[in-house]
Amino acid sequence: MIAIVLIALAVLFFTGLVLASASIRVLREYERAIVFRLGRVIQQKGPGLVLLIPMVDRMVRVSLRTVTLRIPPQEVITRDNVPVRVAAVAYFRIIDPSRSVIEVEDFMAATLQISQTTLRSVLGKAELDALLSERERLNESLQQIIDEQTEPWGIKVTTVEIKDVEIPERMQHAMARQAEAERNRRAKIINAEGEFQASARLAEAADVISPNPVTIQLRYLQTLSEVSGNQASTIVFPLPLDMIRPLIEAGRDGEGESAEQVHGARDEPESRGLQAGAGELQPGAEEHE
Repeated sequence: MIAIVLIALAVLFFTGLVLASASIRVLREYERAIVFRLGRVIQQKGPGLVLLIPMVDRMVRVSLRTVTLRIPPQEVITRDNVPVRVAAVAYFRIIDPSRSVIEVEDFMAATLQISQTTLRSVLGKAELDALLSERERLNESLQQIIDEQTEPWGIKVTTVEIKDVEIPERMQHAMARQAEAERNRRAKIINAEGEFQASARLAEAADVISPNPVTIQLRYLQTLSEVSGNQASTIVFPLPLDMIRPLIEAGRDGEGESAEQVHGARDEPESRGLQAGAGELQPGAEEHE
């Protein structure tokens, strides 16, 4: 008789433990419980200790933490017909646990699918240059569209970021050539601007120097002193014509005077000879008569 009582007490104790384990739940701070009683949602519970009626209540645990959703690479053809592979990442969290359980079967899979389709749709309307340079605008557009789709499920999409863009190799070479040509164009423009500014400054300097010719001579001497600092260099110094023009003119004047003197010396004996001949002919003429 005592053995039967002990066995009955042991069975009751074990049954109580089973019922207690089935009716008591402990939820963390970031968790909420959706309780179904006979198939109907009664209330949202948590965090902390949650008591359930065994065999009557069923609980679904929902986490309120932000979820990182990795969107696998998607094959996208841009607006200018360039095939690219784009990978992205989305961040979302549940703001209404009841709707996330009741309105959608698997909110994680549903959010992933809507993110993939939205990514292909939005990026397919953008050109390659916009995809590479306007990521912030595209990220905002993706976030707004995905959030509108998931809002009935009690899910808030906070951020969508384009993580990686894979471009075909031939397109990479073409973009490299384009970038090189653009850099060359900018270099030529900058060089031309520098030449223009330098010519303008030289013109201003010429206007300053032109009233005083001695200034340009001093500038030549200063340049010569600067260049002569390196003994291994060969100096070709241009001599201004203004410095030697007086000498050239003086030389020309001297040559003209000497030529006139020579011609005068030559003409004087001839004239004397003519005069002498005339004198000699006059007496002869008289005698002939």
